[in-house]
Amino acid sequence: MENMNEMFSKMVGTLAIILLIAAFIGNREIVTKWSDKTKSRWKYILLAGAIGGIFGIYGNVSGFELNGAVISVRDMGPMLAGCIAGPIGGLIAGLMAGLHRLLLGGITAYACVVATCCIGLICGLISMLKRELLFKPLWALLISVAMEAFHLGVVLLMVKPFDTAFDIVKQIALPFIAINALGFVLMTSIINHSEKQHNLNLERNRLKSELEVANVIQHSLLPKITADYPGRSEVDISAFMEAAKEVGGDFYDVFFVGKDKLAFVIGDVSGKGVPAALFMANSKITLQNCIRDIPKLSEAIATANNALCAGNEADMFITLWVGVLDLTSGEMNFISAGHNPPVIVKNAHAAYLTEKSGLVLAGMEGVPYKEHTLTLQKGDMLYLYTDGVTEADNAAKELYGEERLLTCFDNAAEMSAAQVIQEVKQSVDTFVNGNTQFDDMTMLCFKYR
Repeated sequence: MENMNEMFSKMVGTLAIILLIAAFIGNREIVTKWSDKTKSRWKYILLAGAIGGIFGIYGNVSGFELNGAVISVRDMGPMLAGCIAGPIGGLIAGLMAGLHRLLLGGITAYACVVATCCIGLICGLISMLKRELLFKPLWALLISVAMEAFHLGVVLLMVKPFDTAFDIVKQIALPFIAINALGFVLMTSIINHSEKQHNLNLERNRLKSELEVANVIQHSLLPKITADYPGRSEVDISAFMEAAKEVGGDFYDVFFVGKDKLAFVIGDVSGKGVPAALFMANSKITLQNCIRDIPKLSEAIATANNALCAGNEADMFITLWVGVLDLTSGEMNFISAGHNPPVIVKNAHAAYLTEKSGLVLAGMEGVPYKEHTLTLQKGDMLYLYTDGVTEADNAAKELYGEERLLTCFDNAAEMSAAQVIQEVKQSVDTFVNGNTQFDDMTMLCFKYR
């Protein structure tokens, strides 16, 4: 009984250390690379075989001596190597652990060499043919029990006299099979978890790369406002967009509706991320086509709304502000569809446009939109934005708000459109003080010259 307790204690202690090291190696993604179809595959097979062999040798060293036999968890190493590196890796580990066992001598030395090599090879073949079985706990348990039973069978066949071999097997069978089988199940669970984490990391990196490309594509859909575009001295224009995630649902647009008429659009799609970005791209194109093709702005927006409703299976919607400015007269026709009121600066005084807003786009078909008119004078400025500006919050969950936004326009009469946007951006950044934002932020500003 005392020998049995000592045997259990030594085997469990050794197994715990092996599992701990295996978990560490698995987290470094070494064991997951054996199946990569690359030129370095052999390097990982040899590495896995060496690691399994070292585990087997450690099992020998820390084993329990009984009547000339060394009782240990030696087979764990070759089983591990076979599992992660196929039959060659399992055989390498089996040879390393087996030859070391041979050096230790004893009545079961030769039988253990044969059994350990065969177990590494068999586990490798199972991994090559039916690898998924090794990562199902019940199958892993059955396979490991069969491997250890095979090991004991080899001892019975090769060790003479038979009575001595039978006596050894009778004493060690239960702890030997139970601990090695339990260890193998835990080992395969560790490997399975490591591979899943590895695959998740690969998928996460792939998605991150694709979202970075999507971000570039989304920004390429927005007009590049430069000295050459729109290329009219009557207006000074600047814009800014920052998505809360890699891509977002905010957008702005500036385009000609005629020789002397320039349209300004800003919108905010409900939701965030890829779905909002896709709906934003469709909405932007639909709006631009309708505004260019239909002379009356209210009819153009109503048509765009119907078109967006028809293809809106995701039940998304858009808040929108659109204005068409006559560059020669300064007259602007505009419509607000549930969007934040713009800031207008006239005679060095900033205020919000208070005209009544209509229903959001893509919310309901057949909605009429009321068109308003505004006449701009030289030096007047209009600032459009999405709610990511006024709803930016700090660590205390206080909103930036409309009152703080108005203070950014105290000296707007002497500022360019780009300077105004920069002033607002700095003001918001100072207010949030590094607090993570959950909404896109977009601004479009123009000054009538």
